[in-house]
Amino acid sequence: MANTEQALGIGIVGATGRMGRALVRAVSEADGCTLAGGVDVPNHPDTGADLGVLAGLGEIGILLFDEADALFGKADVVIDFTVPAVTERYATLARDTGTAYVVGTTGLEASHQQAIEAAASKVPVVQAANFSLGVNLALALTKQAAATLNDDFDVEVVEMHHRHKIDAPSGTALALGQAAADGRGVELDAVSDRGRDGITGERTKGDIGFAVLRGGNVAGDHSVIFAADDERIEITHKATDRMIFARGAVKAALWTRDRQAGLYSMQDVLGF
Repeated sequence: MANTEQALGIGIVGATGRMGRALVRAVSEADGCTLAGGVDVPNHPDTGADLGVLAGLGEIGILLFDEADALFGKADVVIDFTVPAVTERYATLARDTGTAYVVGTTGLEASHQQAIEAAASKVPVVQAANFSLGVNLALALTKQAAATLNDDFDVEVVEMHHRHKIDAPSGTALALGQAAADGRGVELDAVSDRGRDGITGERTKGDIGFAVLRGGNVAGDHSVIFAADDERIEITHKATDRMIFARGAVKAALWTRDRQAGLYSMQDVLGF
């Protein structure tokens, strides 16, 4: 539903979580947009609270809604970093209300992705496993390196996140693996090695391996390792604050203004 003000009205779902609070701060910092509101689970104890207070900014006069329908009806674009089952509902709301949609939820299954694609048939949707500039550059470099180096170079993707992350490997790790597979012209599912334990035998040539670490408050560390005999190339990105993801998501939200319906990536937003 179009906002009559010049500034783009951005809504945030999951607004009380760590990423939601970062998004509130990112919207408050950005030019060309305003906070339309936020929502969390129904009957959340903070319903009616000031979003600025929840985000540590002080009062801004924008409150946490109780119902997502009201938020989608008011906002020009909604940003979603929640969980797959909830994202499926929000994607459907975006489609039904004509609200542009930016989604960074990971761990999606086929039904969740189908809901996102259905929304993209009606509104502009930007979907990315990671919204940081550095990670998207790493994706481009990984694809280029994989296309250049033959399978004498074994590919391993290593990631570490905070103890609270619920999916593994991370969406970014899988995106990096997909970039390597695209560079080599292979299907990731056919060459992915996502579990090693016990007597595994030798590494299969051409596989793309994944290793997962969890602990502390790590915002996100990712490395793609190309390892051959006597040499190793590593492409590494380390995030120290989730604000880099929030700022990228706000940039994507602003980019949706006047876009045609379609499913876009952060690579599109950044012009890579």
